[in-house]
Amino acid sequence: MKFQGYDTGGFYDEMFTADGTPRPGYEQLMDRIQALPEGEINARQAAAEQLFYDLGITFTVYGHTEGTEKIFPFDIIPRIIDRTEWEHIESGLKQRIYALNLFINDVYHDQSIVKDGIVPAELIESADGYFPECASIDPPRGVWCHITGTDLVRDDKGDIYVLEDNLRSPSGVSYVLANRRVLKRTLPLLFQRMNIRPVDDYPAMLLDMMYDVAPPTADRVTAAILTPGMYNSAYYEHSYLAMQSGVELLEGRDMVVQDGYVKMRTTRGLERVDVIYRRVGEDFIDPLVFRPESLLGVPGIMEVYKAGRVTLANAPGTGVADDKVIYSYVPKIIKYYLGEDAILPNVPTYICSQKKECEYVLDNLDTLVVKAANESGGYGMLIGPASTSQQRDEFAAKIRANPRNYMAQPTLNLSRAPVIVGDHFEGRHIDLRPYILYGEEIRVLPGGLTRVALVKDSLVVNSSQGGGSKDTWVLG
Repeated sequence: MKFQGYDTGGFYDEMFTADGTPRPGYEQLMDRIQALPEGEINARQAAAEQLFYDLGITFTVYGHTEGTEKIFPFDIIPRIIDRTEWEHIESGLKQRIYALNLFINDVYHDQSIVKDGIVPAELIESADGYFPECASIDPPRGVWCHITGTDLVRDDKGDIYVLEDNLRSPSGVSYVLANRRVLKRTLPLLFQRMNIRPVDDYPAMLLDMMYDVAPPTADRVTAAILTPGMYNSAYYEHSYLAMQSGVELLEGRDMVVQDGYVKMRTTRGLERVDVIYRRVGEDFIDPLVFRPESLLGVPGIMEVYKAGRVTLANAPGTGVADDKVIYSYVPKIIKYYLGEDAILPNVPTYICSQKKECEYVLDNLDTLVVKAANESGGYGMLIGPASTSQQRDEFAAKIRANPRNYMAQPTLNLSRAPVIVGDHFEGRHIDLRPYILYGEEIRVLPGGLTRVALVKDSLVVNSSQGGGSKDTWVLG
């Protein structure tokens, strides 16, 4: 299979310039693929897909009649980021997470940013991720957002923008590790020849972060991942990370509060747990404080957390900063706390709670992407250019009924990258979700999850909406 005839389609292509010249870093990849015998690249793609089956790399999609358990779609042509561009991305992510952490801490303490008129109080108080119960809590090291997945996109000019922040329970990092594991077997010669920064140490980075933020009262730190259980859509990831990082994988029923500490049930009796990476929403984590009907959490865990005898990562209440309306204020948040301009800009955003901007959105639904403030996975979204008049009318009614819950952005011409389609290559739209860990310091995993819209002309990259992924190579 050759790249001759590959059409960039007028979009910014990650691998090729408009005249078909490979971009810096892609030359060896193209040469290697071009040198393979006819049919070999398809055979390697099939072998990679078989590896995903054999390794059980799956995700869950609810509501599909053909079954909920899916093998994660994967394209073996990697996305490559050169060192200079990655350094820019990394510095921008560190700046953003540092400022967002200061914002969350301020929201639950003095609210100086509200008093100074930067972020309206009503937006914070009406955010689904804002919990007054978290006021005055002081987590270890002052860190609230321990694990973040920030979605980045590139426009048709080649510029990088932040599309959204995911600070509650960002998923997908297990697929980063699995993609690399599979591609090392699929294209081994390229890994020998190219200086590709590793991602395999993410479990160790995660464990280091958990140790960094352990309560000062812990003598010998015991860490765990709290999962809703095997029927959760991301259960594969929960179990994979627990196994790879060497921590306990627990459900709420596996723990109890006793003598002022959180303890897990073991064959040797109850043993203390010091740090919990929770993959359960805060409204389910403690039925004595939040939802009384919840069976997923641990009764009394919030009291132990407030007393500083257990660390919860991410901290309860962190979701206030990944509200898609609060997102529009992040450049102002960075300027307010750090006195700096944002290194990575936001996509221009219209807030429907503001009357003039709402009118503009309602008048231009056919050209905009409209998102619900607290939905994820590609749900609760209208892509104007691909929508019907009925869909736009339905969305207009939703916006008018609850303008606070919606924001809109221009439809970006997302960059594309080649994928294997039958016996040739075609361009498909992509984004990038890097993963950022915050313990003693802020660390960014080199690369992240390149998500690809495998459906032709689609802009939706989410796996639940027909998307897949690529391995992301950051060059050293």
